[in-house]
Amino acid sequence: MLAGMDDFTPDQLARGRALRRAQLPWALGSRAVGLLLPLALGLTPAGAGLVSWAGGLFGGSRTAEVLAGVAVLVLLGQLAGLPFGARLREIRRGYGLVTQGWGGWAVDQLRGLALSLLLGLPLGYGLYVLTDRSPDGWWLPAAGLAAVLVVLLSFLFPLVVEPLFNRFTPLSEGELRTALLDLARRDGIRVREVLVADASRRTTALNAYVSGFGATRRIVCYDTLLTTADPRETELVVAHELGHVKHRDVLTGTVLGALGTALAVAVLGLLACWPPLLSAAGASSAADPRSLFLLAALGALLSTAAGPVQCAASRRIERRADRHALELTGDPEQFIAMQRRLAVTNVADVDPPRWVVLLFATHPTTAARIAAARSWAAA
Repeated sequence: MLAGMDDFTPDQLARGRALRRAQLPWALGSRAVGLLLPLALGLTPAGAGLVSWAGGLFGGSRTAEVLAGVAVLVLLGQLAGLPFGARLREIRRGYGLVTQGWGGWAVDQLRGLALSLLLGLPLGYGLYVLTDRSPDGWWLPAAGLAAVLVVLLSFLFPLVVEPLFNRFTPLSEGELRTALLDLARRDGIRVREVLVADASRRTTALNAYVSGFGATRRIVCYDTLLTTADPRETELVVAHELGHVKHRDVLTGTVLGALGTALAVAVLGLLACWPPLLSAAGASSAADPRSLFLLAALGALLSTAAGPVQCAASRRIERRADRHALELTGDPEQFIAMQRRLAVTNVADVDPPRWVVLLFATHPTTAARIAAARSWAAA
């Protein structure tokens, strides 16, 4: 038995495996549809036909085709993912992980759709302005602008997007708030405040995170964590999150994300100018709005190929944050207790198959994290 597995009862292990097996076909199906739908529309004239049809509803101008095509692309993506998201939600509700009603879930979907359109429409319009001005070299300024946008969104996300989906209130004065702020001070990290997110409206899962940069940085704890975990366990969760700040993981991730996005746009630009692909998509050039679904298909391919690499990098970063939490608190036993509570409450499979880890896992397995804590203590 892998080290860390004996920290759980057979029933707890079986429950985590059962949830993983129930979710996996739907998670894989969602991934498959998210890739195959853009390919089917982007590598055939079907996508070009949709753009022409949607644009024709609004006058048939180039601008109408661009904006209507982007709207259709966003709507199709949202609709294609709905059955899988709904089924996964129902499975998780059966395990007591979902507290939100269907009405609240539907509102969240509409908020996500509105946000996607709010971002997608001006981005799509701006992209085709660039392609119109420079059909062959549009990707160069587009890559630079995409990198800037990644940095901007990383800064604005905790201030603008997070409040759309959760309400945040300051953690009341008391021992826990003092302990968390002291933890940040010992770590040499400036934290503006400690907030409580009303996650219990949606889930019973436990979590905490540190968001924002500089003067906007704050510790955010799920209310489920504060009402379920011991104060010392909450400190361990926050210590892990402070590790990301200490090692500048958010800043590094933002910079790498900006560079990766710029590179992806450059690759898209080169591929989208390839005549065989344009011919298959029914578009005359990258400046033709009918190339929209071709760009989406190529983007989906790049994203799918990068997924396992991103997961591997994330797992490495999370292992480093775990070590930071152990070094900051010097409490491996409480760290193990915290990992056990998170796994049991979140109904995690503590040791899933290797291929599942490679495809989906952004964190090390619970068994691996517990084993690493014991190795740290022994060393």
